[in-house]
Amino acid sequence: MPSLEEISKSVHDLLTTALPPVMALLTGFLIAGLLVIGLFTVLGLVLVFMERKVSAYMQIRVGPNRVGFKGTAQTLADTLKLVLKEGLTPSGSDKFLFNLAPFLVLITSMLLMAPIPFARNFQMWDLNIGVLYITAISSISVIGILMAGWSSNNKYSLLGAMRSGAQIVSYELSAGMAILTVVVLSGSLKISDIILSQQNGWWIFKGHIPVIISFVIFIIAVTAETNRAPFDMAEAESELTAGFHTEYSGMKFALFFLAEYVNIFIVCAIGAVLFLGGWMPFHIGSWGAFNRVMDYIPSSVWFMSKTFFLIFVIMWFRWTFPRLRIDQLLNLEWKYLLPISLFNLLLVTLVAIMGWYF
Repeated sequence: MPSLEEISKSVHDLLTTALPPVMALLTGFLIAGLLVIGLFTVLGLVLVFMERKVSAYMQIRVGPNRVGFKGTAQTLADTLKLVLKEGLTPSGSDKFLFNLAPFLVLITSMLLMAPIPFARNFQMWDLNIGVLYITAISSISVIGILMAGWSSNNKYSLLGAMRSGAQIVSYELSAGMAILTVVVLSGSLKISDIILSQQNGWWIFKGHIPVIISFVIFIIAVTAETNRAPFDMAEAESELTAGFHTEYSGMKFALFFLAEYVNIFIVCAIGAVLFLGGWMPFHIGSWGAFNRVMDYIPSSVWFMSKTFFLIFVIMWFRWTFPRLRIDQLLNLEWKYLLPISLFNLLLVTLVAIMGWYF
């Protein structure tokens, strides 16, 4: 079976030989865009089904088991229901911003797909400031959320959007500090360079305790950034009905819902790249035979396995810990995570200067 690298090279060769350069480039962009849209659709279906099954396992119940084989078509049925529902726009809302907000949130997620390496040499855009690009673009989604809350002309929606904005802006600091620790150790902002720096061991293993601390902080911070429980104060049902998307229905609500799950995939993919080697196989020192066996596993399988492991961890959080109050949520960031992150970054810088890593 050909690898993703071989397939992409074959398509590129076919386009360059069959079409003029400009048309080949535009056709390549079109194919990449359609593949991202298809990936979004599949991720939405798979992750919602996974969420339901994980929660069922945590609560010792069955979960979806009626529609399709063992409930596998349940999310497809829910998607069809949302597609057929009428999308209502409140009469007192700012209609342009109200309709634009879900698309802005989803477009941000699409832009974040560009630098993610799904396999060896299978990446849409390997720019030299990949990590900076990811942190910059990811912060745009908060504008869509604030836009949705304000334009709905609903107090609950506005409160949910303000909470979400405060939460995302706060936890971006700790997430950024955690990411910087790997940048300091690898000496590059380029995603491919960060992965290649882990040829002789993933950073979570060879970076000692400071990188483990960064990894824990990163997982906590991105869970808060994606508005996942126990940090889902933006849509606390007992207080704000559904938060910033209270007034949304039909496909507009589905776009917010899809963006949430795609963002979970993206942050876990970034965590896999930075701390777990991305598509890099698991190697142990001079164990030649073991390392060769690991090399037989396709790089795309390694990447997806690590990403879905982190997704499972985030889902585990949701069904284990109770929801925090808004003051507890902000105290956790400003009084604990941020000071620890700052000290840890200084410690990692010392480790990098002295060469105290494997």
